[in-house]
Amino acid sequence: MASGRIRRRTDGRAATLFLGPLLVVYLGFFGYGFWFLARTSTTRVSLSFVNSVDVGANNYRLLLANETFRRAVLNNLLFGAVSIAAALTIAFFVAYAISVGLGPKKLLYVLFIVPALMPLSLVSTIFGSMLQQQFGALNQTLTAVGLERLAQPWLTEPGLAFASVAAIFCYLIGLPIMYYTADLSVYPTDTIEAALLDGAGTFRIMRSVVYPMMTATHLTVILSLLLGSFRALEVVLFSTGGGPAGSTEIVGSFLYRFSTDPGPRTGFVAAGAVAILLVAFVIALVQLAVTRPRNKATR
Repeated sequence: MASGRIRRRTDGRAATLFLGPLLVVYLGFFGYGFWFLARTSTTRVSLSFVNSVDVGANNYRLLLANETFRRAVLNNLLFGAVSIAAALTIAFFVAYAISVGLGPKKLLYVLFIVPALMPLSLVSTIFGSMLQQQFGALNQTLTAVGLERLAQPWLTEPGLAFASVAAIFCYLIGLPIMYYTADLSVYPTDTIEAALLDGAGTFRIMRSVVYPMMTATHLTVILSLLLGSFRALEVVLFSTGGGPAGSTEIVGSFLYRFSTDPGPRTGFVAAGAVAILLVAFVIALVQLAVTRPRNKATR
């Protein structure tokens, strides 16, 4: 018992020795960056950072009073909810199918895993091109097979644009699939064997045995996707650009538009960035708290 504690203490010191310099650089770089961002958020200044005027918390008040910003936050949460729903259903089913060999494994990897490893900007650009009203592949295909009545202005009508972006979020579930696949690979087989002996079928085992026992993975997926929804600038920027009429605006695209506008708006953008960083920090803390018992249990 004592030797085990001594060994863990020695391993901890060795890890600190190796990671210490990197941790100092990391904290210095990001600590200074956050301080600079927070300081800028209390000023009215342009991208030149000259002739700044201290305005206190006025940028935060303007931010909270901005209807477009509030709608962007709501859209972020809605897109996050859609991707979470897709992950807890479609992603789990795909991961289970891959693990037990229910379907064409290579095809499932190509359809879902490969896009998750590609840049979001590329995937979003492809989807945006496919959904163009006049020359998009989807409308042209519908017209070619005699279903031209189903061709729609997918990116220029607010409701359809929102649904189109939500569909992109639903498709980008490769990371949750990898989470589930990794956990299914170490899943205890004795429970499944007992269910098989009781006469349960494959889908019954998936629904009633495996799915309820992966609560920790579900929580990890939920928090990861919720956090990722606030970093999905490329999904909106390269598909709809936040339009039409702000129907698909998210926080990232909202702040991007203000950052590229001329004038002393940098402080306002910094205030928005600080607010979202704080939200992301809270979500990350919750994720650490949720996964810590799981990590201890696996040791």
